[in-house]
Amino acid sequence: MAVQDLTADMLTRIRNAVRNREKSVVVLSNKLNRGVASVLKDEGYISDFENIADGRQGIIRIALKYGARGENIINEIRRVSKTGCRTYSTVAGLPRPMQGLGISIVSTSHGIMSDRKAREMRVGGEVVATVC
Repeated sequence: MAVQDLTADMLTRIRNAVRNREKSVVVLSNKLNRGVASVLKDEGYISDFENIADGRQGIIRIALKYGARGENIINEIRRVSKTGCRTYSTVAGLPRPMQGLGISIVSTSHGIMSDRKAREMRVGGEVVATVC
């Protein structure tokens, strides 16, 4: 079965792996998924990720992160801009999940970045996902 939206698939796999207390998860690789994984690592939601060449599209192995007592770092992760209904936002309209305690992942003309960095650079774009 072909996966249509690789980013939604990635977020679902991360959500399910966190729910099952897995140490890592493997997702299909593309430029958007690598950017999302990079933002999650920079913001401290995952410990690390690595690109693995498999002779085809490639895969990304994401090492999940948990708190000192085993509590979840990622409580909620969801796709905002879907294939059928893209969601774009200006700098002023970028969402602030949990009043700034979470992040929004934004695809801008300067690359994929968190909402904090997008506000700092004064650029808007497509809101890919939110993480709390």
